[in-house]
Amino acid sequence: METVSIMQRRFIWALVLLTLPVVAAERKFDFSEVPTGQTPPGFRSAVTGMGKPGEWKILLDETPSQLPPLTPQAKSTARRAVLAQLSEDQTDEHFPLLIFEEELFGDFTLSTRFKTVRGVKERMAGIAFRIQNPTNYYVVRASSLGNTFRFYKVVNGERSQPIGAEVQIPSEVWHDLTIECKANQIRCLLDGKETIPALTDNSFSRGTFGFWTKSDSVSYFCDTKIVYTRREMPAQTIVRETSKKYPRLLGLKIYVPGSDPQATRMIASNDEREIGRAGGKTEKSVISSAQVWYGKEKDSVSVIIPLRDRNGDAIAAARVMMKPFSGQTEENAIARALPIVKQMQARVQSMQDLID
Repeated sequence: METVSIMQRRFIWALVLLTLPVVAAERKFDFSEVPTGQTPPGFRSAVTGMGKPGEWKILLDETPSQLPPLTPQAKSTARRAVLAQLSEDQTDEHFPLLIFEEELFGDFTLSTRFKTVRGVKERMAGIAFRIQNPTNYYVVRASSLGNTFRFYKVVNGERSQPIGAEVQIPSEVWHDLTIECKANQIRCLLDGKETIPALTDNSFSRGTFGFWTKSDSVSYFCDTKIVYTRREMPAQTIVRETSKKYPRLLGLKIYVPGSDPQATRMIASNDEREIGRAGGKTEKSVISSAQVWYGKEKDSVSVIIPLRDRNGDAIAAARVMMKPFSGQTEENAIARALPIVKQMQARVQSMQDLID
């Protein structure tokens, strides 16, 4: 069955082009920098099924210490920031999601800690992964009321038959959850034990991930980390090859709309260390207005030109940075930049040509 395509604004760092070189990468989600009572940036609240999206907030809680105690008498917990789902909507077919929007993952190992806190109808906590959208993904979840640890997939909003085992999962206790994905092979571990048999499924080859609960479950998460294989996205390939053709350029970058409607994010750069940085109001203005922008600094000039889809709509912004010369004007700077961006534009017909 075909999966639903990914909306162009949702995922900024797509991991694609399987024939290109791969790089091991790691992301840790440290909620300590997020003010209590707020939702962590880079995530979007959604819901599968009925009811409203969940209420995802940062709060402080006693968690297992990340460092081993120095002595047997030393305290083994620490009060740290955790992610909490606080809505207590008792709708039965109600599955709150907090979806990470900034990257896609194909092969990866994700680990997290979770704790079910309370719930009358349900006390569940889980991780949705290889998410295409809120109605297409895999999920593994633990139930403290049902004492089950199970995996299933959601396709067009319909759940498959769950696979898993009965196991004691006490509430108010932190548990370890690990998910390993390699191609179509999936492994799910609870507290270090593979209580679900190894799985094989071809429905979703990559996607993002999200925190998941059900019904009125109040659940906490912390110490989330994902180790994965990063592949070069098409936008970076375009920038790399264009920069090689024009070696005198000081800079070449591509921006797309970010998860915040008022922001943009850099998805490609001749300096790969910059990838992922937030863009400014100028890049946002170029995309929204589809107009060219020119700026001059002490040692460089910049021209930002919209990249368009096959319908002529601006979907991204290309910044060309050049060394100025005597008598440099806005008109001749734009004239220098236009042929460069025109060659990039020839390879772009849709957002998928940049990120998919």
